[in-house]
Amino acid sequence: MFRTTLKHALAAVGLAALMSISGAALAATTIKYAHFQAANDNAPAQAAALTFKKYVESKTGGDVEVQIYPASQLGNGVEVMEGLRLGTIQLAVVHDGAIAPVYKPFQVFSIPYIFDDQKMAWNVLDGPFGQKMADDMLAKTGIRLFGMADNGIRHFTNSKRPIRSPDDMKGLKIRVQPGPIFQKLVESLGASPSVVPWPELPGALQQGVVDGQENGVTNIINASLYQYQDYVTLDGHIYSLHAYMMNNRFYERLSSDEQKVVAEGIKRAMKVHREMTSDQDRNAKELLTEKGMQVTELTDDQEAAFRERAQPTVKAWAEDEIGKEWVDGLFNAIQVYKEGQ
Repeated sequence: MFRTTLKHALAAVGLAALMSISGAALAATTIKYAHFQAANDNAPAQAAALTFKKYVESKTGGDVEVQIYPASQLGNGVEVMEGLRLGTIQLAVVHDGAIAPVYKPFQVFSIPYIFDDQKMAWNVLDGPFGQKMADDMLAKTGIRLFGMADNGIRHFTNSKRPIRSPDDMKGLKIRVQPGPIFQKLVESLGASPSVVPWPELPGALQQGVVDGQENGVTNIINASLYQYQDYVTLDGHIYSLHAYMMNNRFYERLSSDEQKVVAEGIKRAMKVHREMTSDQDRNAKELLTEKGMQVTELTDDQEAAFRERAQPTVKAWAEDEIGKEWVDGLFNAIQVYKEGQ
């Protein structure tokens, strides 16, 4: 009888230990990480996500698990932003247009022709102006903005004709991402804007729902948009961004050591993301020519014509819509950078 009781006791202890181990495994913190580019290593957002996953899981000994959801698997931009705000998605890398419905001031970066190059953009984004926006976004939305990487310098493509001047835009129906500032830009150049969610864009181009669109080289290539677009004009009208954001309630539940690991992981991911995208931007003409597109490069005078037509209109709209403080703050930060060179 004693042996039977002991046997049962040992079995109970073993079961309890097994349940404890199982419970510990289930208790591991999980980060659902969403982005919108394809699930291949040549897509900067995916390469960055894999960098983050490897670093965080390694440094936490697996206590923090990172689950990556690429290619809009958790919904379109607006849906992911809502999930991020509610906390059903913990970490997301979201393009500028989808951020506007949740946090309007982010649209200020979409005023056309404001940055001369990557160095200028990174200086402003990583400086006091970028930090001010991150603090304001956290206070108003509960979303923690860690920083920004490139979504590519945006150019116009279309299936009808080369675009060398704003007048060549007239009569074209151009897809824009969600966000009224992008509609205002296209309207200012004489074309007709049409909002099409990113996952639906290839089909809209193929079916002729729109004549053209505007995007960076990375997205044009990774989404195979060149299959439906014959012409691209390298006007660089917007320095498009991907914001690295986390639900703040989730972040604050992490231990201080885990917070440090997450912040460092995002920093490393952003570095990969920026370097890959900027490399593709620098080689835009070669990469897009290889894909069969007719590439138009603008002279300084031609680019100035686009800037003079579009920037004042969009800037005035932004001042009314999101506040002169944000617009002036951005232009002041750019001026400070220029004076410091």
